Amino acid sequence: MVLILISTVFIIPILMGIGNLMEKVFKSLLPGISGKILLGIMGVSLSWTIISFFIPLNIYVEVPVILLGLFYFFKNKLYHNFYEISKKDTFLIAIISVVTIGAGSYYPYILDHFGYYVPTIKWLTEYGLIKGISNLDIILGQMSIWHIFQAGFSNFSDPFLRINTILLIVYGIYIVERKNWIHLCFIPVLLLFSQSPSPDLPVIIFSLIILNELIVENKNTSLLLAFSVFVFAIKPTMIWLPIVTFLYSFFISKSNSKNLLFGTFILVLFFIKNSWTFGYPVYPVSIGDLGLHWKPNPEVLKVSSQYAIQKTYDMQYSYEEIQKFSDIDYIKNWLFLQGIKSKINIIFIISLLTFLIFTWVKKRKFISFLCVSLFIKSILVLIFSAQYRFFIDIFFVIFLIFFYEYFDKKKSITVFAGVSVLVISLLSFPSLLQQYLPSFKLGGFMTGFEKEQFYKPSTYEYQSFNTFRIGNLKFNVSKNYPYNFDTPLPAVSACFIFDDVKAGIFPQLVDKNDIQKGFIWKKLTSDEKKEAENIINNIKNTNK
Repeated sequence: MVLILISTVFIIPILMGIGNLMEKVFKSLLPGISGKILLGIMGVSLSWTIISFFIPLNIYVEVPVILLGLFYFFKNKLYHNFYEISKKDTFLIAIISVVTIGAGSYYPYILDHFGYYVPTIKWLTEYGLIKGISNLDIILGQMSIWHIFQAGFSNFSDPFLRINTILLIVYGIYIVERKNWIHLCFIPVLLLFSQSPSPDLPVIIFSLIILNELIVENKNTSLLLAFSVFVFAIKPTMIWLPIVTFLYSFFISKSNSKNLLFGTFILVLFFIKNSWTFGYPVYPVSIGDLGLHWKPNPEVLKVSSQYAIQKTYDMQYSYEEIQKFSDIDYIKNWLFLQGIKSKINIIFIISLLTFLIFTWVKKRKFISFLCVSLFIKSILVLIFSAQYRFFIDIFFVIFLIFFYEYFDKKKSITVFAGVSVLVISLLSFPSLLQQYLPSFKLGGFMTGFEKEQFYKPSTYEYQSFNTFRIGNLKFNVSKNYPYNFDTPLPAVSACFIFDDVKAGIFPQLVDKNDIQKGFIWKKLTSDEKKEAENIINNIKNTNK
């Protein structure tokens, strides 16, 4: 906890300084400390995204940003902004910060932390954005901008990867500054995302902030639209946010086309980044084929798509079984899955229908635009992969709209306090969750409280691996563990080795002497296939 606090106290002034610099060019997104920090986050993220095409995001990239941010923080005396917060509000921010830091100190338990987040950050800090890296591991083709942001601060400022915890504290500052107390109700739920650099947390927080700014009629539509596109670039399932912001800007605020410039730049950068790492403009769909020679093998993409469909049904059906579903079965089996996900899916449909009725009753232009945007997003999610984690943000949005005027400060603080106690209790005593909600699989990976958390956040180590070679690629595979979060690069998960060999291909280095030149796939020769089969047998025997 102490080390997270130190990181927070260090990083927030840096982001304020960078945000202040951006305000000189783009004006203010919103007033106060939080406005500068949000602009700082966007500015640093976009700058590091561009830089990562050329060099790794190591300490030599981090230090100049630290110095630049601190320079503007002290030069413009931005610390005076903290003096303007009243004692009561300061106390509330302190309580929010203590709760958030406490929750953020627990062990990571989201599986993507080990299979996606940490490996992505390792690649970014050691090599930067690698052309065609999806050929090595299809998941790495995402390279979320949020992980670029985390990677840049992971060398010195935040080595324990708790940037989400810091962001939650910034969200608390925003709530207090803007006096929109209903947002306090969301923080306890978002504590569950504070232990890992999950992109889900920033996109939920940013979308709620942007939505709130649209409700209070923030006039800086150019930055609102740009920031909305930035959120989409972090996680494309947030497509509803730039849509509603665009509709608000041009049909309510009557903005001109110049307001699209910054947002268009971010969108183009997003497409270029994806094309560089994945081979197509939007991960993980193979739409917009540019004919890039480093794009993934079609058979691997097909397997990935089939897996996404299985994930829609919580892996409770095989792909072959799903293919035999009738139109009614597709809906019925998704709604009535075994376990908690069935309840989430049903609540999702009920929420959308309720919001549709609410929109019809209210007959307000902005609410109608929001409804259209959410339905567009929902339809796309249902088409590609209707996993609850892809539409969880909709619950927050609908709750905000329904109860915006109901929750005053007293009610919001009461909800914040009560639900925070519940969440911290579940993190501290996960056996309760495992006993009473066994279908919530992530509960099985929670480990409880350890006294060392008072000093530093809990992290895992697993440096057990084997090294193999196929063709010109020498790679590492974790021993008796499916993920490579602590395995030296280049690391490949066993499941992707199996998929590649089954497809008769394997990733290779473009230049055997330089990983930064990227990866392509090539067909296995007969000798390489025998070697690959020996490696698979070795892995299977190790994992027995």
